Amino acid sequence: MTTQPRKPEWLKVRAPGGERYTFIKETLRKFDLHTVCEEARCPNVGECWGEGTATVMILGDTCTRGCRFCAVTTGNPRGAYDPREPEHVGRTIAALELEYVVLTMVDRDDLLDGGAKHVADTVRAIKSKSAGKTLVETLVGDFNGVLRDVATVVERGKPDVFAHNVETVDRLQRSVRDARCSMERSLAVLAHSKKVSPETYTKSSIMLGLGESLDEVRETMAKLRDIGVDVLTLGQYLRPTPKHLEVERFVHPDEFAQLREEGMAMGFRYVASGPLVRSSYRASEAFLKGLLRREDPALTAARADALVDKGEDTKRKLLPVVR
Repeated sequence: MTTQPRKPEWLKVRAPGGERYTFIKETLRKFDLHTVCEEARCPNVGECWGEGTATVMILGDTCTRGCRFCAVTTGNPRGAYDPREPEHVGRTIAALELEYVVLTMVDRDDLLDGGAKHVADTVRAIKSKSAGKTLVETLVGDFNGVLRDVATVVERGKPDVFAHNVETVDRLQRSVRDARCSMERSLAVLAHSKKVSPETYTKSSIMLGLGESLDEVRETMAKLRDIGVDVLTLGQYLRPTPKHLEVERFVHPDEFAQLREEGMAMGFRYVASGPLVRSSYRASEAFLKGLLRREDPALTAARADALVDKGEDTKRKLLPVVR
């Protein structure tokens, strides 16, 4: 039996709470919406909801894939979904008055188009209900590599940001992700999004601590940059339950800081890199929001960096641990 490394102090986070957190939680419950914040047991749920941001998960709460790092329920929805959901989500986001929303999805291999039209329609509903005031990022699956479905999301939905995560380095793809996923397919999805709409920002994420080497991480970063990915997030993998993959090591904040510098040198517009950074993370979202609002990129990056640094400083105060 493998002994798990002890969680370091910089991964201790405040238990969620506060007026804004409670408001968002109650609103989401009222409208019966799922969030990846809860389904995937994100450690930043208190911080993000307290700041008035959330990642909404559509197309149900059951994923047809079985990735070994993910806490979202796996199963076969057998084609079931709520056709009223786009309108429903649009009204909810308008009620929350969010400036930036991340719209993510479970993989739906049981649907002919993988749920692409549903995603696009939800983006359109959010934009309509918020009178264009809400910026929308779509964090989507690979649609089984069917590029016309990628184009449906980008062209029909017109999200402000198209995101898809490679999750880990090439060598670990089969041991970490579902067998239907691959680095090659994920890169093709991201590249096609940029081809279809060069002006739409693209984004991806890598988890660290699964047994990869830093050179492998750098190689993956270079592949993403070569296909024009604009924003990258790097964070520590945290084991959601004993049934999931073990943590091989906890990466020190200094290593994350070094990778952030190297990523910026590669030409990414922004790299959010830290132990508690996730694919949906308010630093990267703050940077993208600034770009989309045509603010000064240098000031936007400085503001986003401050959020990462502030987050790490907060975690070092030995607050109650969320496990």
